[in-house]
Amino acid sequence: MSDSWISVCDESVLVPDTGICAKVGEDHVAIFKVAGSGDLFAISNICPFGNASVLSRGLIGEVDGQLYVASPLLKQRFRLNDGVCLDDESITIATYPVRVSDGQVEIAA
Repeated sequence: MSDSWISVCDESVLVPDTGICAKVGEDHVAIFKVAGSGDLFAISNICPFGNASVLSRGLIGEVDGQLYVASPLLKQRFRLNDGVCLDDESITIATYPVRVSDGQVEIAA
């Protein structure tokens, strides 16, 4: 991972507990801002089960203190902090460092 960051959107467009998708290089990235804490997470937007760019449209939930997004296709749940599938731990999706700098949401490139 390099030390460069790519600005993807203004923080003001993030709606808590709702994802947005951004193309970062060749990657489709789903970005989520968690209601209450304001924590940001960035994961692959590609659901490995349906091979479609849809995770940004998934629902955020929590089980045993772990935040996840449920795929809108087949409902598999992926932890936001590390991308592990809660329904099949042999499947993991990419996660990306994300931050806010001067009001801009940035993903590490």
